[in-house]
Amino acid sequence: MSTEVQEMPEQGEIVLATITKVMDHGAYVTLDEYNGIQGFLHISEIAPGWIRSVSKFVKDGEKKVLLVKKVNPDRGDIDLSLKQVSKDQKKQKLKEVKKFEKGKTLLENVKEKGKLSDEEIEKLEDSIYSKFDSVYDAFIEIGRNGIDSVKDLKIPKKTASIIEEICSKIKLPSVEIRGIMEITNNKSDGVEIIKKALLDATKKDSTIDITYLGAPKYRLSVTAEDFKSAEKTLKPIIAEIQESIEKKKGSFKFTREESKKTREN
Repeated sequence: MSTEVQEMPEQGEIVLATITKVMDHGAYVTLDEYNGIQGFLHISEIAPGWIRSVSKFVKDGEKKVLLVKKVNPDRGDIDLSLKQVSKDQKKQKLKEVKKFEKGKTLLENVKEKGKLSDEEIEKLEDSIYSKFDSVYDAFIEIGRNGIDSVKDLKIPKKTASIIEEICSKIKLPSVEIRGIMEITNNKSDGVEIIKKALLDATKKDSTIDITYLGAPKYRLSVTAEDFKSAEKTLKPIIAEIQESIEKKKGSFKFTREESKKTREN
């Protein structure tokens, strides 16, 4: 007779848990990513300082991001901490969970559209995880660069077509950085000089957009996958427009506006 060994988290790991029973000395939780195995959050690990009431900090049914302090596989004990989880760790964990849930939904769509078996979906998932950190990341890659970008995963042709169709409907996450350009040129052909400088800039990159706000102001915006890429595009464009305007005895000033980030679907 063989006994299946239940997977346990590692010490130091950040996990998502559900509070199941609040008591005077702490709370019992189940770990969402480990098939609901039980762990314990001692009162001393809930918040800094003295705690009069555990229920003021945690309630039954709540989801909490916790740190695994200690694991005893032989006894099945998992000691957890809430107070030792930083804001950044919490934010990152919730982002990972959100990605996982999105990936799960995407795979369910593939399964339904392709009438695939559980075994085929599991094989596809294993293949994706051999290259990507999440199913969602893989689908975003396909959405940006096409199915050929993952051809090394050797996804069956029919399944690949379904995935490509699904990816075409995903709103890709992006960022937008922008600012106001104040441009003047008092020469007789000043308007034409400004128009040419701005038109030349927009022709070079489709991610650049320039909107006229009323003389002498224009909004310059750049959309990209991330802020680093957007900055890389923006800086040389500003320099180019400024050089072109000032070369023709005009004036140029650029003022940043607040950047924007789209929500991931």
